[in-house]
Amino acid sequence: MTDMASAPAQQPTLTVEQTRVVLSEVIQAFSVPENAARMEEARESSCNDMGKMLQLVLPVATQIQQEVIKAYGFNNEGEGVLKFARLVKMYETQDPEIAAMSVKLKSLLLPPLSTPPIGGAIPAS
Repeated sequence: MTDMASAPAQQPTLTVEQTRVVLSEVIQAFSVPENAARMEEARESSCNDMGKMLQLVLPVATQIQQEVIKAYGFNNEGEGVLKFARLVKMYETQDPEIAAMSVKLKSLLLPPLSTPPIGGAIPAS
């Protein structure tokens, strides 16, 4: 009988330096033409609708991240991406480089939605 409690679930922990490397690789993965095309297609299909963004863009973005981080011991479920995101968040406050890359990654995941200007009606002259 194996004692599951004594075998810790594979919980990858990265140093600040390793996190920087992985984060930069994740960001680079989004500029690979095939991935950029997948993201663009998902964005176009979502028509700037936040609900559709979450349904269409997020899964593609998650898959792209998983491809990179699984090499660093994160599991290939969405859970691995969440653990990596928590790790990044933890280091953001300690490391300006990680904080900057995190902002860049977020902008890749969820581009600013174009909202009509407030009082968007153009006065008829």
